[in-house]
Amino acid sequence: MQHFRNLAALELELQAPRLLVIGANGQGKSNLLESVELLTSLRSHRCGQDRDLIAHGHSGSRLRATTTEGDTLELQLRHRGGRQALRNGRLLERQLDLPGSLRCVGFSALDLELVRGEPALRRHWLDRVVLQLEPIYANLLRHYGRLLRQRSQLLRRGLAEGSQDALLDAFDVQMALLGTRLHRRRWRALRRLEPLAAAWQERIGGQGEPLTLAYRCGTALEGDLGPDDDEERWRPLLERRLREQRGEERRLGQCHAGPHRDEVELLLAERPARRYGSAGQQRTLVLALKLAELDLVSQVVGQPPLLLLDDVLAELDPRRQQLLLEAVGTGHQCLVSATHLGVFSEDWRLAGQVVRMEAGRVCVE
Repeated sequence: MQHFRNLAALELELQAPRLLVIGANGQGKSNLLESVELLTSLRSHRCGQDRDLIAHGHSGSRLRATTTEGDTLELQLRHRGGRQALRNGRLLERQLDLPGSLRCVGFSALDLELVRGEPALRRHWLDRVVLQLEPIYANLLRHYGRLLRQRSQLLRRGLAEGSQDALLDAFDVQMALLGTRLHRRRWRALRRLEPLAAAWQERIGGQGEPLTLAYRCGTALEGDLGPDDDEERWRPLLERRLREQRGEERRLGQCHAGPHRDEVELLLAERPARRYGSAGQQRTLVLALKLAELDLVSQVVGQPPLLLLDDVLAELDPRRQQLLLEAVGTGHQCLVSATHLGVFSEDWRLAGQVVRMEAGRVCVE
C-alpha cells in the first residue's frame, strides 16, 4: 500500500492464518486493518470520506492485495476523480466486483458502544452485515442518502407550497421505493442473525439471559408487515406516510419517515439491554452479535470471511478474551491488533505471525 493514512509505503506477506499486529497506540495498527477492510468491503467503519484516508500532502492512495487464488485486487483513492478499482490489472466498471467472494468481519473497540450507543450505531452495524451478504446494497444506501439530503434541502428552502409539493411528490415516489428495499433487507438480515446470536449469547452469558433482536421500523405503517411481504405492499404505505407527514417536515426542515429512523432493539430476557444490562452483559451481547455475524457471512458466502480484531481484546475480561479466541479457532484467517503479546495465549503466539508497528512501518519478528 502507498500513502494510506500514516502508512507511507508498506508491504506485508501473510505467512500464517493468524497475524498478530503489536504496537503502541498511534503507530498505525488500526490503519493496517482498516486497509484490509476497505479492500474486502469497499467501506471503512472509521471514516466516510476517501480524502481522510489519503496521507497528508498526497493526491491519492493505493491499496493492493494478492489472494491465495492468485487474484490481484487494487483500489485507488484520489482527492479528485473518485475511486478506481482494478482486478488483475483490469479496470472494473463496477467497484462492487472488486472483492468477489472475499469478505471480512471487523470487531473493534468502537463496537463495544453498540448496545448503549445511539440508534445510528446499530443501523450502521446492521448495514455492514447486509453489505457482506449483498454487496449491491451499497448502491441502495448511497442513492437513498442522496435523495434524503436533497429532499431535506428542499424542505428547508421554503419554496411556495404548490410548486414544492410537485417536487416532493417526485422525491417521495423514489424514497418510498428505495426505503422499502432497505427496510426489507435489514429486517431479513436481522431475522437470520437472531438465532445465531441467541445461541452465542446462551453459550457465553448463560441461559438466564435469552437474547432477542427486534427490528423497529422507522416509519409507522398500517398493518403487520414483514420482510417476506411483497414490495408492492410496503411501497405505497411508505409513500402515503411521507405525504401525511409533510406539514410537520416543512416546519422542522427534515424527513421523519424512512429507514434513516430505524432502530434495532437488543433485548435480554425481554428487557432493553441498553437500559437494564450491566456493562458485562452488554459486552457479552456485543460479542454474541459479532460471532453471529461471522457465522452468517460464512453460511451465505460459502467460505469463512477474514476476521479483523482491532484492539478489542484489551477491552474484554480474560474469560471473554478466551471465548472469542476459542470461537475463532483456526477456521478463519485472522488479523488482530494489540498493544502487547500478553493478551494472547501461548498457542496463539506460537501459531501466529507476529509483526510490530512503529510510526507506520512494519517490523517483522
